[in-house]
Amino acid sequence: MKTINILILFISWFSFSQNKQILYGFSEIPQSLLLNPGGEVKNDWYFGIPLLSHIHANIGSSGSTVYDIFADDGVDFNTKLRNAINSMNSTDFMRINQQLDIFSGGFAFGNTYEKKAYLSFGLYQEFNFLAYFPKDFAVLALEGNQTNINRIFNANHFNAQTDIVSVFHVGYNKKVNDAFTFGFRGKIYSNIINLSTTQNRGTFITQVGENNFYNHIFNLDLELKTSGLASLTGDDSDFEAKDLKKRILFGGNLGLGFDVGFTYKYNDKWTFDASLLDIGFIKHSKDVENYKVDGAYTFEGINPIFPNSGSGQTADEYWSEIEEDFEDLFTVDTTATKYTTWRPAKLNASLNYAFGKKTEKECNCLKEAGGYLNAVGMQLFAISTPKQPQLALTAYYYRRLIKGLRVKATYTIDSYSFKNVGLGLSAHIGGANFYVMADNFLEYKNIYNAQSVSLQLGFNYIFNKNED
Repeated sequence: MKTINILILFISWFSFSQNKQILYGFSEIPQSLLLNPGGEVKNDWYFGIPLLSHIHANIGSSGSTVYDIFADDGVDFNTKLRNAINSMNSTDFMRINQQLDIFSGGFAFGNTYEKKAYLSFGLYQEFNFLAYFPKDFAVLALEGNQTNINRIFNANHFNAQTDIVSVFHVGYNKKVNDAFTFGFRGKIYSNIINLSTTQNRGTFITQVGENNFYNHIFNLDLELKTSGLASLTGDDSDFEAKDLKKRILFGGNLGLGFDVGFTYKYNDKWTFDASLLDIGFIKHSKDVENYKVDGAYTFEGINPIFPNSGSGQTADEYWSEIEEDFEDLFTVDTTATKYTTWRPAKLNASLNYAFGKKTEKECNCLKEAGGYLNAVGMQLFAISTPKQPQLALTAYYYRRLIKGLRVKATYTIDSYSFKNVGLGLSAHIGGANFYVMADNFLEYKNIYNAQSVSLQLGFNYIFNKNED
């Protein structure tokens, strides 16, 4: 049973990240405006192919990998399991993020000669999951409490949250002049499901007992908040597909948020840009069900000696008393109290240097129109979490290969890995655009030992501005 508990912890020890370092700044792809509403716009209008314009998934681990536990390397499984748990701490985390565009589009507008403003819009579904590694829980499950007398196990190591939301958004982008572009995006969140347990406190300790072998002392303040879940799991649940559609289309718990960003060109080679995303909240008032355990309790365990026949207590009564003690130990209060959750705010910033203009074969001179063929740069990414921000730093190289074909290579250092190499490609054939991006190629030789692997792809129809 002890091994099964630990395996459950590690089976779920995979995560998705919300950093889209390959897509960020890839201005030929319209979805890059979702990462910086003040980014450069390279089209007059576009529409995304419904359900296919942006698909994103990324899996990774900030701690031990599946290979660390299950590798056929001759080392005893229990030894590898113990080493993996000991190598991680309570700040290691799991994060899941998946995103699917339902529909999207955008168009430029302004005066007849120069359309400097751009409006974009869409609806996407997003799934988020974040959990920190419960170090004390894992040690307790692995070793038990007999070898940990007087050790304090912290309940705050259990810290997790997950939700499924739909996001309707409208963005405005304005090119003020050749040097400066800004933009912002308003968002309406419709929460489909939310579970949050991030404010847990308390301790568990085992001491030598007086009336029995051990005293188990609990002092707990635990709470799990949920919305949208009770109607799915209740005994009388009649949830149907139409109810899911209703939640996606503003029928769930609602919230508001915004993105803001800008691009500044110091000259024709140097560019700096930055954005703040998902500054917002969701108010949970519908289908709310919260579970709380709060209090102190001392349990001395089961008395191994049954009462004698003269005491008047039967065996059934004895075991019933023990059962009641356990029920009293963790009395769970169920409430419907409203609560608010904040979206995980994200920061992007990059510095970009462009070089290498195309030459004309006829005169062996530089071509003035069309811009530079190459760019290199650095990008910083940060995301807020209940414990501490998670950071990533990316170096990248961008290249326009031929007309309609662009590539971008990245090298990222983050909480998962110091050797994450990624590659993205965007192809335009007439008005059709297809892009595909993946990272951590160095780990593909042994995918089970990879700290993170991501994939992004999409299809759009784009009417481009006149450019090479």
